[in-house]
Amino acid sequence: MQNTKRLMDGYFNDEDLDGVKSQREEEEVELDCDRGVGKQTEEETEKCQFPSVQHPQFMVTLSSLSSIMSAVTSSLSKHQENHLLSLFSHARLHLLYKASIHGFTAAAFHGRCDQQGPTVIVAYNAAGLVFGAYTSKDYVQSGAAVSDGEAFLYSIGGERDKPLRVGCISGKHAFTDGGSGPNFGALVFLHEDKPAVQSNPGDCFNFQDAEMHGNDLALTEFEVYRVEGLGDLLEKPWRNIQWTSERKQQLMTSIQNYLPEIKAVNQARVLLVGPVGAGKSSFFNSINSAFRGNMTCQAITGTSGTSVTTQYRAYSIKAGRRGGTLPLILCDTMGLEENADSGLNIDDVVSIFKGHMKDRYQFSSCSSILEDSPGYQKHVTLNDTIHCVAYVIDTCKVSLLSQKMLDKLTAIRKKANQLGIPQILLMTKVDEACPLVAKDLKNVYRSVYIQKKARQLSDFLGIPLSYVLPVKNYSEELELDQNTDILLFMVLDQILNYADSYFENQIREDQDGSNGPELYRSIDPRRVVSQHDEPKIV
Repeated sequence: MQNTKRLMDGYFNDEDLDGVKSQREEEEVELDCDRGVGKQTEEETEKCQFPSVQHPQFMVTLSSLSSIMSAVTSSLSKHQENHLLSLFSHARLHLLYKASIHGFTAAAFHGRCDQQGPTVIVAYNAAGLVFGAYTSKDYVQSGAAVSDGEAFLYSIGGERDKPLRVGCISGKHAFTDGGSGPNFGALVFLHEDKPAVQSNPGDCFNFQDAEMHGNDLALTEFEVYRVEGLGDLLEKPWRNIQWTSERKQQLMTSIQNYLPEIKAVNQARVLLVGPVGAGKSSFFNSINSAFRGNMTCQAITGTSGTSVTTQYRAYSIKAGRRGGTLPLILCDTMGLEENADSGLNIDDVVSIFKGHMKDRYQFSSCSSILEDSPGYQKHVTLNDTIHCVAYVIDTCKVSLLSQKMLDKLTAIRKKANQLGIPQILLMTKVDEACPLVAKDLKNVYRSVYIQKKARQLSDFLGIPLSYVLPVKNYSEELELDQNTDILLFMVLDQILNYADSYFENQIREDQDGSNGPELYRSIDPRRVVSQHDEPKIV
């Protein structure tokens, strides 16, 4: 995979955006489940059904696939996942290829699995066994016999408490890197382009047929995952965080006392944009819960292959049950999808930027809002426009962002740049992406894996690393957690800082004209907006 050029810190312009389109090939484009395998969590995608696929050898084309699916999910159960992960040290699995979707053929396998680095094959049979092979080497179809001291075969299931692991016979090669299905000598997968395995114990690997596959060589499913090491914890965090109750209170106070730089603006308006299931609505619910002091679910969330959010919502947040309203509004949108005719319409995003969309407007993927549409707001002020855009990306799916999705995000960013709107990127689900962070959230800025994903997002989307912020939403908890709150408040505090940049630019524009800064700058930090502060018409 070829990385795009990293941009320098600072505001990014259209020339920058043109240069950061991903150059990755389509080996991962259709898959959208780069996550801890088998984990079904809030806002994750549900399994897709394919009633038109009647035979396992049916090959779905890329174009038809994209039209009938929004995600592909693993067939591993949680129990099987844990057993498989136990064969590796601090690793994550990323689904590259699923034969029931992409085809039980060698060509389909190589099209998605060549040059992917360390991979593990996961084969399923009717006997209930999960078995396969691991290699640390690339598949490149060289035709050579490849030696790999780290390669092994394995089997999960049956009456065993632990997985069966079989290493390569000393002096033997691990696999033949040809154009057929993966050939590990003792096990040849996708034999003759069929959902079947050829078993030859003693050829490179020794095992008993009954133990490995239960003498059942017909496959019900066949998957390949990239094995990605999580690495160790950094000696020093790449960002310094104070994980104390004092810091939490300091952040809360800072947010509650925030005042926009322009006197006529009452609240900073922040737009949440991102793919389906990234955690946009959950981010609002988490912020709302943290300030109220108890779990809330004002924004509807759920698990679906399409966006649960179908209306434009502008949410205010209260500081406690009977507290005052915070000086910001979080605007939630329908999720982005790869296809042009599904998910959030980019023209609608521009209308939101400019303040023309009213709260509770019903989105339509087929058409964008028009001036005569119900919910269109003709006369807007700076109170109605967006002051900061927050892109929300699932950390578990960074590696599998398709070019179509990147193109949509790039188009949105260009529009935001043209309007001078600052942008920030939120990495959600960091606890699901890294077990070390799940164990202790304080490891979020010490995790080698999280840092790597942050840098990848910076590269892929052309956003400076300083604008990329990890965050954990509340999803399964019943009680609030101090460390989770601190991470949420830090993100919100930074968002308000970036919103100030928007207001500063508005002030400069007014200074270039005839209006004086005293009309717009919040000089008195204790100022309460009065009825005499007339909004600026835009």
